[in-house]
Amino acid sequence: MSLENRVEIVTDDDVVAARQKGRKLAADIGFPPMDRAMLAAVITELARNIVDHAGRGEVHFQAIQDAGRRGITVVARDQGPGIPNIKAALQASYSVAGGLGLGLRGAKGLMDSLDIISAPGRGTTVTGRKWLT
Repeated sequence: MSLENRVEIVTDDDVVAARQKGRKLAADIGFPPMDRAMLAAVITELARNIVDHAGRGEVHFQAIQDAGRRGITVVARDQGPGIPNIKAALQASYSVAGGLGLGLRGAKGLMDSLDIISAPGRGTTVTGRKWLT
């Protein structure tokens, strides 16, 4: 079992690969099917944002442990235009491309934690954690 994986994101095929690899790692950690599906949705959203808004980036997955708990960290990173207003991006009505995706707010709701670091013109890093319960 590989406890870590990185997928370069450039195309739609990379989005699919990231979703599959993240779901596989979640299964290896022991997440039940429903949690794996939620993680796959989050990974798809983050990777899709890279393709649509930055053009290139990466998604990194890692199994984590803390005080006997097991979980997964998902990090999506790009060097794109950045998010000018993170607070607005986390609102339910926020849409940059008019899409019907999960959105960052939806992704945040499916993870135990979701942190966003972004600067206009310098890119974005989104780090999410989900613990096995």
